[in-house]
Amino acid sequence: MNQSDSQYLPTATIETLQQRSQLLRAIRTFFESRGYWEVETPLLSRDTVVDAYIDPFVTEWCATEGASAAGEIRYLQTSPEFAMKRLLTAGADQIYQITHAFRQAERGSMHNPEFAMLEWYRLGETHHDQMNFVEALVRQIFELAASISDQSARPSLPEIPFERFSYEDAFLQFAGLSALHSTAAQFQQVARARQVSVPDVFDVNDCLSWQNLLLVELIEPALREKGAVFLYDYPARQAALACIRHADDLGPEGVAERFELYLQGVEICNGYHELTDAAELRTRIRQQSDSRKQESRPALPAESYLLQAMEAGLPACAGTALGLDRLIMLALGKQTLQEVIAFPVERA
Repeated sequence: MNQSDSQYLPTATIETLQQRSQLLRAIRTFFESRGYWEVETPLLSRDTVVDAYIDPFVTEWCATEGASAAGEIRYLQTSPEFAMKRLLTAGADQIYQITHAFRQAERGSMHNPEFAMLEWYRLGETHHDQMNFVEALVRQIFELAASISDQSARPSLPEIPFERFSYEDAFLQFAGLSALHSTAAQFQQVARARQVSVPDVFDVNDCLSWQNLLLVELIEPALREKGAVFLYDYPARQAALACIRHADDLGPEGVAERFELYLQGVEICNGYHELTDAAELRTRIRQQSDSRKQESRPALPAESYLLQAMEAGLPACAGTALGLDRLIMLALGKQTLQEVIAFPVERA
């Protein structure tokens, strides 16, 4: 049988898929035991992501029959975030969801255009509370994975609590300069001294571009050596839908109250102390759309159901979106997502 004859087969083994099933059951038990309840929200919606660098899949919905019927734009969801926050506004208190999300141009050993996402929200918490919760979840999943799979192949977690670095402290320690107070010229000087390769298309006058470049080239390799580590309080321009905190020592723009967890250098999740200000959300949507237009990419919708929910009063909350395929991959000691997914995009 040649390779083309076997394309009907899954890329993951049946044994691995059974182990995946056990881990999914454990995740549901973990959430339910802590008072969370499971929800389901649409995969297809008129709303879509607020991010200049994430491209959604776009389709049309024809409300009437006939080939000439005019279609309405709908988006496959890049995250269930908008709909879940609408549930919080309606009275939900602590909810979780295991679903699929879709993103264009996502392909590689750590990416697939369609992927499994675990997302949850709880009223009255901050991103620091969520970091505690994430660590407890990850430890329980790794413990179960160790009992059902080959332990020699899987990475171990630190026995001590996961280390936590603010974005600023990580830059000071691993890059030798401030992330929040440095100029573009100072970032460039460090990049040159550390022999960081600068992309051909790069805005040397933009501090955000330098922060992202040095994060990838200097900070993330250092975090990989830690095994499991949280990075939190990002620069305000990387807020996405997180609250921004201002203080005298945080620079003129403040910091975004969000975090990421890295396991073996792999980004596993994003967590936010969630933005609840509708006027600020409207501003961010406009800014992200303007950035897309400058790169000749389609603009994002200016209105959304999430905006309506915030205007009605989204309660103070924190939430986390976790890449489920990546967590399962690492917990089972696999090297690629294809080893834990039945049918990645080439075989879908």
